[in-house]
Amino acid sequence: MTAFMTQHPFDPDPMAVRTRTSAALVAALCATALAAPAAAQPGRSNAGPVQTFTCTDLAGRNIAGAAILSSQVVAATATLAEHCRVRGLIDPKLNFELRLPGPAAWNGKLHYGGGGGYNGSIPGVNAGALNKGFAQVSSDSGHQGSALDASFVLGDPQAAALFGNLSVPVVMGVAKTIVHQYYHHPIRRAYFEGCSNGGREALIQVQRHPWLFEGVIARAPAYNWVGIMGAFNRTAKALAAPGGAMSAAKVSTLAGAVLAACDAADGVADGLVSNPAACHFNPAALRCPGGGDTGDACLSDAQLATMASWTDAAVFGGGQWRNAGWPLSGNENAPGAWDTWVSAGPRLQFLFSDTTIKYYLAQDPAANSLTYAYEINPAGLATMSALNDATDTAIQSFVGMGHKLIMWHGTNDAALSYRTTTEYFDRVVAQAGGRANADQFLRYYLAPGVNHCSGGPGADGTDLLAALDDWVSNGNAPGTLRAARVAGGTEVISRPLCVYPEYPHYSGSGDVSKATSFTCVAP
Repeated sequence: MTAFMTQHPFDPDPMAVRTRTSAALVAALCATALAAPAAAQPGRSNAGPVQTFTCTDLAGRNIAGAAILSSQVVAATATLAEHCRVRGLIDPKLNFELRLPGPAAWNGKLHYGGGGGYNGSIPGVNAGALNKGFAQVSSDSGHQGSALDASFVLGDPQAAALFGNLSVPVVMGVAKTIVHQYYHHPIRRAYFEGCSNGGREALIQVQRHPWLFEGVIARAPAYNWVGIMGAFNRTAKALAAPGGAMSAAKVSTLAGAVLAACDAADGVADGLVSNPAACHFNPAALRCPGGGDTGDACLSDAQLATMASWTDAAVFGGGQWRNAGWPLSGNENAPGAWDTWVSAGPRLQFLFSDTTIKYYLAQDPAANSLTYAYEINPAGLATMSALNDATDTAIQSFVGMGHKLIMWHGTNDAALSYRTTTEYFDRVVAQAGGRANADQFLRYYLAPGVNHCSGGPGADGTDLLAALDDWVSNGNAPGTLRAARVAGGTEVISRPLCVYPEYPHYSGSGDVSKATSFTCVAP
């Protein structure tokens, strides 16, 4: 990590760090991709004649600075259209995969799929996008390894910067050239879609590379990296404190109490708190007599301290970085919620904060994150923020080009708090001068009962890409959408997906598992 810190010394102005980072890599990696917006905008072709190739012709070539490692035709299946799969490498170690529908099936557009965690591998194909005729691309963000491992930043400022904010424009520069040569036509429109870290990548493009994509979908975005990791670390310490851990039975007690207090506020007790603005349950109501741990039907004082860490905002650097507290959803005991992210043991929140502290901040693989003082290295926090944070609300360049942004978050997300996403939405609205102005380029949706990115008891599936494409291509701004959860090929539950701050309210009659029985109303 010494080289990393030498390359990017602390600067009170994080933008200065961003500028130095970008400048160093532009010359080596992406002079074309990060050039003036007019040269990099989707739909613009490169100067000079276009060389064309069939799918199998691509392998072994060097195109736009990328070595094409393989290219093969992938036969159609019951769920995926036939396509050409192209795998490439941009020196030194940025791997990408481009999936190209047949020339007759291509819709003239490109979909870039974001990664998860600390990336390190190429996400699988987005079948929904490919089947609609989009060329589809994604990458490993410039290093190889586990999504739970940040060790790639040690001594490698290039890898850190690629993960942080540069891998997408670098890959886009190559992808546009390959698409142009394959189809004999440049990309007409490009969209970015991602969840979690992919949602962070989505907002990075809006803020730092606004010309790359006409439309962006940011789902459950991990946009405030410093605040998130600090909040993860704080809760991990509360869980590790004597008596602070909460068993599955305790979590079920908590979830049941929240449902009893808040479920019916949306017009029906259906196991989902769909009107979270009306939920004000205080975990202190579950305090064990005397504050000791006297059974699974109550919470001890140590466990209430864990709940306070969970629900209260975490603020660092005198307010420079923050993470809103998590709401109580009533579905904390759903599979994929607390059992995956929070409960005692090596759950994902701990694992992410642990690797972040070891490699970005302490710069020591042997560091103990449970005893590490998160704010002890302000230079490290500032550098990590400059590389990874996507908190800027001054997105006038993106808006001025007529580009559109859709944000989405599940209310039972135990990884990332939807309140943090709501804070960003509110700040963008204020920056735009009010809701009427923001409605010209921004939509935000909350999905009741949905876990991190997907799963949970709520309706987790919505075709946001179709809504975005219709908005960009035809000017039809999205309103209420339809969401559904499907299991084993059968639709289990559907709900209207309401434009925030509206929520789905039961109409008073009809099947509670059907969207037609609900109406979007203001809280």
